[in-house]
Amino acid sequence: MSQTQILDGKATALAIRLEVAAATAKLKAHGVQPGLVVILVGEDPASQVYVRNKDRAATGAGFAVSTIRLPDSVAQADLEAEVLKLNQDPLVHGILVQLPLPKGLDAGAVVDCLDPAKDVDGLSPRSVAAWTLGRPGHKPCTPAGCIELLDRHGMDISGQHMVIVGRSMLVGKPLSALALARNATVTVCHSRTQDLAEHCRRADIVVAAVGRAKLIQGDWVREGAIVLDVGINRGDDGKLVGDADQAQMMGRVAAITPVPGGIGPMTIAMLIKNTFHSAAHSVGVDPEALLTEAAACTPGAGT
Repeated sequence: MSQTQILDGKATALAIRLEVAAATAKLKAHGVQPGLVVILVGEDPASQVYVRNKDRAATGAGFAVSTIRLPDSVAQADLEAEVLKLNQDPLVHGILVQLPLPKGLDAGAVVDCLDPAKDVDGLSPRSVAAWTLGRPGHKPCTPAGCIELLDRHGMDISGQHMVIVGRSMLVGKPLSALALARNATVTVCHSRTQDLAEHCRRADIVVAAVGRAKLIQGDWVREGAIVLDVGINRGDDGKLVGDADQAQMMGRVAAITPVPGGIGPMTIAMLIKNTFHSAAHSVGVDPEALLTEAAACTPGAGT
């Protein structure tokens, strides 16, 4: 039994947000303040919490933040019109349509309306084409957060075998593209994969992203592997648990992300970072240069 490293997404996300806040202060000297607008439809409790956390993080980074709240009875055409109007607003650099949308609304059609430059969740067709082809553009926040968390803990995925359990457009598919671009060998598993446990045992890195509490058992993962637990589920006792049985993995795997406090905070941090990128590009400023400068002089950043 060896000690398992906890990949603290909360602390890492805070470091990223501090860097973005410092870089935003510098960007304001160029006459621009990053603007983020979230569109929230309906009263889904989980979405309400997510949006509140995103608003708090963006405000803390120095952004201009607003939330457009629409009833679940909103017409498809009216929802799309809101997006198209924001596309034309020069003070808005990031647009986030909170998913899932209520039944009866076509989320795909709404996402199709997004200006790729403002699509800070990286879900529009042109954004998907960009990250699939390895071209510049916004990358989906949760997969990008997974890669960033590994990077900031000095874990190089080049040449490593990553097994992703889950093939959603939010996590599994984009993460496979991002990992391949970093020279990982990738296996994507799903509900029809035969002998899932055996696939997981071959992995250097297991990513659990299916939304089934404690699906991935301790003996499904080889000793010394890394586990990224993207799942957030409510257990019978009301506590949040991941898709991996973390108690079984402690002392067995080399590193694991906690639930909560792992990938979730990283998702919000990458949303903030994507919005900053949009704002900087809007005035012809190199966002990475400002972020690098900010990281060098920000206490607690660079984690």
